[in-house]
Amino acid sequence: MKETLDIALIQSNLTWENPAQNRITFTQKITAIPKDIDLILLPEMFTTGFTMNAVNVAETMDGDTVQWLKEMAREKNCAIAGSLIIQENDCYYNRLIFMFPNGDLKYYDKHQLFTLAKEQEVFTAGKEEVIIDYKGWKIKLQICYDLRFPVWARNTTDYDVLLYVASWPKPRISAWDTLLKARAIENMCYCIGANRVGLDGKGYEYNGHSGVYDVLGNSVLEENPIEKETVLYATLSKAHIEGIRKKLPFLEDADRFTLF
Repeated sequence: MKETLDIALIQSNLTWENPAQNRITFTQKITAIPKDIDLILLPEMFTTGFTMNAVNVAETMDGDTVQWLKEMAREKNCAIAGSLIIQENDCYYNRLIFMFPNGDLKYYDKHQLFTLAKEQEVFTAGKEEVIIDYKGWKIKLQICYDLRFPVWARNTTDYDVLLYVASWPKPRISAWDTLLKARAIENMCYCIGANRVGLDGKGYEYNGHSGVYDVLGNSVLEENPIEKETVLYATLSKAHIEGIRKKLPFLEDADRFTLF
């Protein structure tokens, strides 16, 4: 078990519906990360932007981007996570892939589809909670709109980290900031949100505000969130989680329930 987890969030603009160009962009950004990192995070639909044009840009689990993730994770000797559009069994999924350094992977399919953009008319909702074990850290995977639904994130399994990748637009960024903090506080965990910047192909603007919050809702980023392309760094501490949970055992008082 690793007592600390060093992470990097790549807050990037995306080239609309162009997986090849976005892989080039992220290759450059990942390669330029100057220090040893345990986990690199990319935004939601990092190969295309948040598009509903799945039929033209979807990939498969043995496609170019999954192979690229394997190569980059191996070269950087760290895990890399981000979501992309995957076609499988005649369905499309907004799928968050967590690629381990050895080439193994786990994935989570977005559960709460964004009806305002008619995501539910194109994509199939995931039904499974996914918690992975990485270097002794239990990390729960989530995507963007999932953030608005606390029951789906409820910490009933003693996880350490709640991880969101997102395409969260500028007009609602205050909600993003507030909900990330809330999920950290109510679940007594670290909460991470990796968001994009720039304009997408439909003219929607994104202004980052990627964040990492500790058990008490305090930011642990090495620098304040900024609204431009950048790489943000943070170090997570197991001692922080264990110490606060022992002192403030709020999770023990939570209501018990089942989702399905």
